[in-house]
Amino acid sequence: MRALALFGAAGSLVLSSLTAAPVAGALEAPPAEAVGTLLAARRAAAHPPRFGTCPAAEHLPSTVSCATVTVPLDYADPDGPRIGLTVSRVRASGPASSRQGALVYNPGGPGASSTSFPLAAGLPAWKRIAAVYDLVGYAPRGVGSSAPVSCQDPADRVTGPTPAPTEPSEVFKRERVARAKTYALGCAHRTGASLRHYHSLNNARDLEVLRAALGEPKLTYMGASYGTYFGALYATLFPHRVRRMVFDAPVHPAPRQIWYANNLDQSLAFERRWADFRTWIARHDRVYGLGTTAEGVGRSYERARAELAARPAGGRVGPGQLHAVMLQAGYDDVFWPSRAAALARFLKGDPEPLIALAAPAGNPSGTRGSAGAAPGAALTGAAPSSDPGNATAVYTAVECNDAPWPEDFAVWDRDNTRLARRAPFETWDNVWANLPCAYWTAPRQRPLDVRTAPGELPPVLILAAERDAATPYAGALELQRRLSGSALVTERDAGTHGIGGGGNACVNGHLETYLLTGAVPGKTPVRRASCAPHPEPDPVSLERRRESGTPSAV
Repeated sequence: MRALALFGAAGSLVLSSLTAAPVAGALEAPPAEAVGTLLAARRAAAHPPRFGTCPAAEHLPSTVSCATVTVPLDYADPDGPRIGLTVSRVRASGPASSRQGALVYNPGGPGASSTSFPLAAGLPAWKRIAAVYDLVGYAPRGVGSSAPVSCQDPADRVTGPTPAPTEPSEVFKRERVARAKTYALGCAHRTGASLRHYHSLNNARDLEVLRAALGEPKLTYMGASYGTYFGALYATLFPHRVRRMVFDAPVHPAPRQIWYANNLDQSLAFERRWADFRTWIARHDRVYGLGTTAEGVGRSYERARAELAARPAGGRVGPGQLHAVMLQAGYDDVFWPSRAAALARFLKGDPEPLIALAAPAGNPSGTRGSAGAAPGAALTGAAPSSDPGNATAVYTAVECNDAPWPEDFAVWDRDNTRLARRAPFETWDNVWANLPCAYWTAPRQRPLDVRTAPGELPPVLILAAERDAATPYAGALELQRRLSGSALVTERDAGTHGIGGGGNACVNGHLETYLLTGAVPGKTPVRRASCAPHPEPDPVSLERRRESGTPSAV
């Protein structure tokens, strides 16, 4: 009842001011979605969720409890259809007197779930944080059991082997255009009229309802990758509800960047990170034998691509699956040793390590992670999906709904043909992942201009790696510029996508200090701090892994 009283007093005053009839010269009445969000949050506070045993599908231990938080499908119609979001929680381990509330986490995507995030309570980097915060994860709308989005029958998914040309022919392009049109129509057909309501603004509104449902007067939140974007939308829409916020690996939030331009920038950044990986392999040529220069390693990779195009490994792994495996190395250098070793073994006549990585049992080979996801982040909190098709569907729905996209393939072809001359590694794969947005039938949102005025928002913490490929560093600089009073911690000369709670003690120190005390580094007007890079991984061949008993794949 205390949470209801706190929210009811503030919420009713705000609601009254929002719904008052406008007079001459007064501000216009608020959008229906704003009123609907207030009503939904009041209802959630009045009827808080009951936590209990987690659904078996979440694969969580008994130490984690789960509940369902109900939100409107359409915030303009809060009395209309509602959907349930699966929420997980581990209570703060310390004494009640030291509890600071709930820490809600989102790992990005779009399309990722954080229901396994409460398990971070058992990690050393999170021990002190977990002592004072309830760790809360959830499956956002459309994900998993939270009113799942579907775009394709599982039987229709391409499972490999697939090609991955860096210079696609006109015939190949026409085939991919046809596939994109089919996928977009499948989203509209299988999800129906509700498809239009899966977008980032609604994800931010859902976060406000979740805050109220948890009984928190203000929100403490950490988002990674895509989770930073709708977290920034939340900060813009509800600055008075923010207690503390961490933005890890930020998306560039400028409306003009959402999402077409961000994907172009991402493809260019992946080229640099791919070069970083090849340079590391070359430095350890005695271990891998793939070349003594980055160019030499590149030639080894191209030889493997050609061999897989002629004879797919195990009948399942072609160039597309090889590319997907190497793309993961661009997200996190923890993948570097296993990917380099698998490539080396394949070129020496042993395809099994590559098959194990690229086409694991029970997973469609070559499934591409969401462009904004962090498959190798230091802490993603993302539960592995039992249905990769759902993650792809949510990713597509959110990004296509969020903003206008070019609707003429000639624009995509022109922009990416030019870009591929500089960045061949990821450019066309990124096109095919996002091309359904050119043929989207649902209405588009107008991206919100993320920004807060001085004093409107408490200090927030931004974490970024200087060589991040999935969310290039320019996005962190832009987010700091737009969120007045924010602080930026940079891991220099490093490229892991998502650095909070990972292997850099300096970064973790800033994160822990902020969450425990609210203090941010640096001095006004531009609050910034730098951390040296975490150590690069040790090169380990598969032979040495077998001898030591170390698992051969990450």
